[in-house]
Amino acid sequence: MVTTHWEIRFNPFTKSAPGKDSFESEDFKQASARLKRLCEIKGIGLFTGKPGSGKTYTIKKFADSLNPSLYKILYLPLSTVTVMEFFRSIALGLGIEPSYKKIDLFNTIQERVLSLSKDKRVTTVVICDEGQYLNTKILNDIKILLNFNMDTENHAVLALAGQSTLAGTLSMRNHEALAQRIVMNYAFNGFSKNEMAAYIASRLKACGAHEGVFAENALEALWGFCGGTPRMVNSLAEKCLFIGAQKSARRIDPEIVMLANDEISLV
Repeated sequence: MVTTHWEIRFNPFTKSAPGKDSFESEDFKQASARLKRLCEIKGIGLFTGKPGSGKTYTIKKFADSLNPSLYKILYLPLSTVTVMEFFRSIALGLGIEPSYKKIDLFNTIQERVLSLSKDKRVTTVVICDEGQYLNTKILNDIKILLNFNMDTENHAVLALAGQSTLAGTLSMRNHEALAQRIVMNYAFNGFSKNEMAAYIASRLKACGAHEGVFAENALEALWGFCGGTPRMVNSLAEKCLFIGAQKSARRIDPEIVMLANDEISLV
């Protein structure tokens, strides 16, 4: 119904829509540059922002761009785990049979990372998503895990990604030693108003839509509800197209945006 009514090849705001890689936001450019530098100097990077601000998407796209013969990528999406579960997941990612004792597990991980770095010139890149849920014990051990040759060498990359509260947690005194080891830090801001409009225009163009699907005042309303959060922009814009098709509307106006927001809002 949506594609037929708007005469488009596909719904441009769904998660599986083709061509989303063609739009690079300022957040994407800034975070990608820092991720590139982080892989060059190695160490710990911190990437924070509101839910839906594009952290995971950006880090995934960057990880996909790395040469697998030069980088060993470990993606850890589950952070509500115990210390042993955390280390076991790293060991499995490195192809190590996990030991039952923490000290043995710790040593084998360090040995493998060091071997990959020195013998094969391969850098281990650990991406820890949803880092705001990591418990204090894991955060305390992370800095020790990346301590090589009495903390005089860097052989691995750890990218900590999470909501803004993660930065607040790491700023606490008991995590000062870890915070001092963070060599790259970027906070996602989301779309600016002009960026949001440019993004919507680029997505509509990609699917072959005619100009002016969203009225100017509809874009203002959409910005007011989403505040530039990419995931919310996609969700609300997609719902606008659906409701607009239901109403046989010729374009999206503020009333449709309000109806769409009411439909996806939980409060």
